[in-house]
Amino acid sequence: MAGLALLLGGITVWYAWVVARHLRDDARQTSTLLGRVFAGLNDPRPDAATDALLDLARQVRSLGIAIVVMDTAGHITALDNAPPEIGADTAQLRAWISELDVENPPLVQPGVGTIHYGTGTAARRFASIAALEGAVLLCLALLAGWAYRSQVAAARDRLWVAMARESAHQLGTPLMSLTGWIAYLRENPGTTGVELAEHLQADAERLERVAKRFERIGRPARREPVGLGALAERVVSYFRPRLPTLASPVTLTLRATGPGPTALGDPVLLEWALEAVIKNAIDALSGRGGRIDVAVEAAARTARLSVIDDGPGVPLEVRAQLFEPGVSTKPGGWGIGLALARRIVEQQHGGRLVYRPAPTGEGAEFVLEFPLVSAT
Repeated sequence: MAGLALLLGGITVWYAWVVARHLRDDARQTSTLLGRVFAGLNDPRPDAATDALLDLARQVRSLGIAIVVMDTAGHITALDNAPPEIGADTAQLRAWISELDVENPPLVQPGVGTIHYGTGTAARRFASIAALEGAVLLCLALLAGWAYRSQVAAARDRLWVAMARESAHQLGTPLMSLTGWIAYLRENPGTTGVELAEHLQADAERLERVAKRFERIGRPARREPVGLGALAERVVSYFRPRLPTLASPVTLTLRATGPGPTALGDPVLLEWALEAVIKNAIDALSGRGGRIDVAVEAAARTARLSVIDDGPGVPLEVRAQLFEPGVSTKPGGWGIGLALARRIVEQQHGGRLVYRPAPTGEGAEFVLEFPLVSAT
């Protein structure tokens, strides 16, 4: 598309240069014409003025301007630069004169009659430039529209694929956990215990929450009081027993003073958003281990959740598009988690999700902010 735009622009510039050259030629001819007329009028010879007028007529013809002079009775007294195909056909001649009047209003000269005239060569060339530029702009607009539609279609395809991947991921985590517990029971048939039942119950509840999450997509978010401290406790408690503890261990901590602060929102969607941010931090520590700190606090009129990790952080060139669908810093990532989290926080709850470098200078900090309802 850029190559075609350059080609069309080059043609326009070339044609404008040609028109400018012809304008210079017309200016030279006009100056020569005026010089001859003044010379003839100042010549003392008896026929000098007549010769000057005849020379003027020849020069006008050379400029290519169509001129028809008609007397008060409607008879043609002068005709210059008429199209050769008209000839002596009176009907065609009258039609051509009407076309001249459309181009330029006729002039009424006392003692001479009515002068019908057309457009000069330079003016016609300028009109051609306008038409050419219009064609160039139309082509560019069509190309831009096609490129935009292609980009939107590609983004839509990427989003659907990413949502499918997110669905598989959301369902895969509890299913893998359940599979692990089943294998454990097979290897230890005599095992019983409250702890095992609690883990199985947690995975079953997560499957139910996943189903509810996808049921919420495309619907208005619910508005009910949600204690962010209690919400963060549920999310952190689910992740802790599933973090790596041997090779490249990851530690997850929570700092909260109680079930609050309280914000209005949909608890199912808010859990999803916080999980996506924590999962992003876990992925950042994959293969290297580290620490993730989740903090809940109230400040002024804002309820705040912050997730800080000591991983590699986010590269500068990615930060501006970090929350766009399809943008990911990990190999094979689809970039849907943070985009989904921002949509839940900002579009459905009127909050704010921002990234900033971690306070220690290493790692990343993601902050989820919501309008505060109550500090407890």
